[in-house]
Amino acid sequence: MTILEVQDLKTYYSTLMGDVKAVDDVRLRMDKGEALGLVGESGCGKTTLALAIMRLLPWNGRIAGGKIMLNDIDIVGLDDKTFDKEYRWKKMSYVFQGAMNALNPVFKVGAQIAEAITIHEDVENPEAMERARELFRLVGIDPERTTSFPHELSGGMKQRAMIAMALACNPDFIIADEPTTALDVIVQAQTLEVMRELQKKLGLTTMIITHDLSVVAQTCSTCAIMYAGNLVEYADINTIFSEPAHPYTKALIGAFPSIKEDRRELVSIAGVPPNLLHPPTGCRFNPRCPNRMDICSKEKPDYLELEDGHNAACHLLTKEG
Repeated sequence: MTILEVQDLKTYYSTLMGDVKAVDDVRLRMDKGEALGLVGESGCGKTTLALAIMRLLPWNGRIAGGKIMLNDIDIVGLDDKTFDKEYRWKKMSYVFQGAMNALNPVFKVGAQIAEAITIHEDVENPEAMERARELFRLVGIDPERTTSFPHELSGGMKQRAMIAMALACNPDFIIADEPTTALDVIVQAQTLEVMRELQKKLGLTTMIITHDLSVVAQTCSTCAIMYAGNLVEYADINTIFSEPAHPYTKALIGAFPSIKEDRRELVSIAGVPPNLLHPPTGCRFNPRCPNRMDICSKEKPDYLELEDGHNAACHLLTKEG
């Protein structure tokens, strides 16, 4: 069963110098229970894609084309009131990057979760507070800590509290944006374990945005690679790590250490992602690609299905290449 389908999505930011094409013709589908890792360097459009799906773009951002289908409903066309009442929090929710700054410092954490529940569901505050305590138990926090202020919680507890808030209205789909940012290695592992257990226990459909391939390996069943506003590869986790097809995916894996493999020299990716005010013609990775050909700077490659469930966009994969 398909929960989310993104069809040819374009998301631009208006600036004095022109439109920044942060997300450009992205196609993506997620099935119920899927845990997708969205990976790429900073500035490649991962967070913009997520904010577009949640309709939380800043004032200068807009969806310039395409559809976002949630349970077969195009949420792009919904008015703000309907989306706020029936979709945000109830059907889809967001774990923001940096829990330290996402919680209101002057309100107790449990009250903030209860507020989200009472706004979107017909329940009184005592019932909402009891549900907040249940959610704290679910994410491994003593329910008595619902009476704590954010500054009284550790970084890991704040992150779990944000996860609890995202679950407050029993959504079908959750986006977690860099959920382990600023956490130490031990707390990061604990947070990822909580997310993994919740995903299995509740059958959640989750999108985890990260630049850390180890996070994807631990928590996700599938992986989508973004570069310069385009989706360049999608496959299950085993295929991405063992049989990457796109040169950018190969470069990301080559730049990442592995404790399971023999010691090897890590190779960084030369150059930087392009300015999306004026993105390169053809394949956007071509200025940095070690395998580029003449066609790469002239024509945008098609997003091909290589085999069942494995898609990539690269001229090397076509007969013409």
